[in-house]
Amino acid sequence: MARPVTLFTGQWADLPFEEVARLAGGWGYDGLEIACWGDHLDVSRWDDAAYVAGRREILERNGLSTWTISNHLAGQAVCDDPIDERHRGILPDRVWADGEAEGVRQRAADEMKNTALMAAKLGVTTVTGFTGSSIWKAVAMFPPASQAMIDAGYQDFADRWNPILDVFEEVGVRFAHEVHPSEIAYDYWTTVRALEAIGHRASFGLNWDPSHMVWQDIDPVGFLWDFQDRIYHVHCKDTKRRLDNGRNGRLSSHLAWADPRRGWDFISTGHGDVPWENAFRMLTSIGYAGPLSVEWEDAGMDRLVGAPEVLGFVRRLSTYEPSAAAFDAAFSSKK
Repeated sequence: MARPVTLFTGQWADLPFEEVARLAGGWGYDGLEIACWGDHLDVSRWDDAAYVAGRREILERNGLSTWTISNHLAGQAVCDDPIDERHRGILPDRVWADGEAEGVRQRAADEMKNTALMAAKLGVTTVTGFTGSSIWKAVAMFPPASQAMIDAGYQDFADRWNPILDVFEEVGVRFAHEVHPSEIAYDYWTTVRALEAIGHRASFGLNWDPSHMVWQDIDPVGFLWDFQDRIYHVHCKDTKRRLDNGRNGRLSSHLAWADPRRGWDFISTGHGDVPWENAFRMLTSIGYAGPLSVEWEDAGMDRLVGAPEVLGFVRRLSTYEPSAAAFDAAFSSKK
């Protein structure tokens, strides 16, 4: 099934949006998943018609479209506890302001509402991102976390995100949460619990990124089948495990990316342990026809080499069409 292949601009936000569009168009990408940071997209300008038209013009001039925008960074701050210097490094000044934690969370929620409004102005129907989590800090379950504390974390998520989703629904946009460590849904069962917490609202779905599942030993292909009605977007990103030497750990020991002592690393798509062919066949089986967004992360490879290489890999696998007839039909055909 032919699907558009896009480049997620989040890891390219150190470059001007014009330059990223020029590169992606030159490589042959169909479009961009535009990150709402750097100079790529300022969601506070959602009602500035000239600004929105200017973003569209840059895309069109480079032969690109957009189906999705991302605001992972503001979404992270909606539920997080604690709010600290890590958030100061990723949030715009208008969201961080004085850094008072609850104020940051409230302004981050407003930023996500504006993201829905910007998506609608751009004609985009899906926003990808993170939710944050007030209980990720309890993932090791020590000091012991009571069930009441965990339940309160899911309630906090629902209380903070339901008003955001109200705005998404008002403008006809969906939110695709990326299942990812540090979020309210980071594995299979927390995804089940998060969907329950918001009452399975249709405006809240999933951005399937298998790179975060492989190192947790979650089957990313089975995940597609079980959550098929909630797969609103796809990230193509890979992971390589290095857990066989008896020293490297799954939690990666606070080591930098590409350090050989890490238990796993993000790696250019097609070079890791994600079963991509099975994944693309499953995407076809469940009828996913949306974009395949290349999220390029590999500390051991130059991105100007990796990004065009990944495009060829993804396009080759994603264009397989199901057979029009069963392969064994000829066995019973009459002569």
